[in-house]
Amino acid sequence: MKKFICSILIVMLAVLTAAPVPAQDKTIKRKVAIGRFTNETQYGKGLFYDKENDPMRKQALDILSSKLAQSGKFILLEREDLDVLVKEAGDSMNKIGADYIILGSITEFGRKNEGHEQVFSSTKTQTVEAGVSIRLVETATGLIIYSDEAKGYAETTSKQTLGIGGTAGFDATLSDKAISAALSQLVENIINKCMDKPWRSYILAEDSGSYIIAGGTTQGLAAGDKFNVYKKGRKVKNPQTGMEIELPGTLIGVVTVQMCIGDTPETEISFCTYNGEDLDEEHLDNYYILDE
Repeated sequence: MKKFICSILIVMLAVLTAAPVPAQDKTIKRKVAIGRFTNETQYGKGLFYDKENDPMRKQALDILSSKLAQSGKFILLEREDLDVLVKEAGDSMNKIGADYIILGSITEFGRKNEGHEQVFSSTKTQTVEAGVSIRLVETATGLIIYSDEAKGYAETTSKQTLGIGGTAGFDATLSDKAISAALSQLVENIINKCMDKPWRSYILAEDSGSYIIAGGTTQGLAAGDKFNVYKKGRKVKNPQTGMEIELPGTLIGVVTVQMCIGDTPETEISFCTYNGEDLDEEHLDNYYILDE
C-alpha cells in the first residue's frame, strides 16, 4: 500500500513540475513607444511651416500620452527617433525596448462658423471636426495588430441679446477637444489589444547560475514571481505574402524572480533562477518568457 501511495505522489509531482505556471493575479505594465504622430492635413501649413514643431501634431501626441498614462497599464516611451531605430533594428524590432509601437496621424481637420440673427438676439456657433488614424505594431512580430480611425467633434455657442452677451471669438480649445474626442474612441481598443496578449520578455544573459531577464519593478515584477520559458518555434515562409511566420514555441521551463535592479524602465532587469530543460547559453535569443 505504501509503495502504491508513493507511486501516486511521484506521478503527481511530475505532472505539477511539467505544468505551465498559472497566470499571476497582477498586472504587468506594457512598454509602449509612441513614435511619430503626423499632421496630414493642410490646416495651418503656411509658407514657413515647420513639420517638427507642428502644434496640432504635438497636441495629438500629448493627448494620447495622457489617456494611456491614466489607464495605469503602460510605461510610455516617447521615441521621436523611432524611424531610425526601426531601420537599425531590422527584423529584431524587440531591440527598440518596447512591447508595442504606436504610430498616428491627423487625417482630417476643419472649422466652420454658423450664425443666426433675430430681431433682438443673435447666436454664433463654432464647430471643429478632427479625424485621427492609429496603428499599433507588436515589436515581437513586427505586425500591425490594430489599425483604425475615428472622428471627433467639438463646438461652442455664444448668444447676444440686445447687444448684451458673449462675443464668439476664436476658441483655441476646440481643436484639443475634437482631437481628444477622436482619440477617446480608439484608446480603449488600444488598451485591450495590448493587454489581451501575454506579457513577453527575453533572457539577456547568464551570470553565476542566475539568468537575467528584461523588466523590473516599474513594470510590476517582484521577487517570487514565476514565468514560463519557451523555446522559439521554427520560421516558415508564407508563399502568398513572402512573409516569415514564427510557429508557436515550446514550453521548456520556469524562471523565478529573485531580485530586480535598474534606474529607469529602459534599463531595469531581474535576476532569476531557472528550472527546466537545459538552455543553450550560446544562443539565449532562441528563448522568450511569457506570463501565462
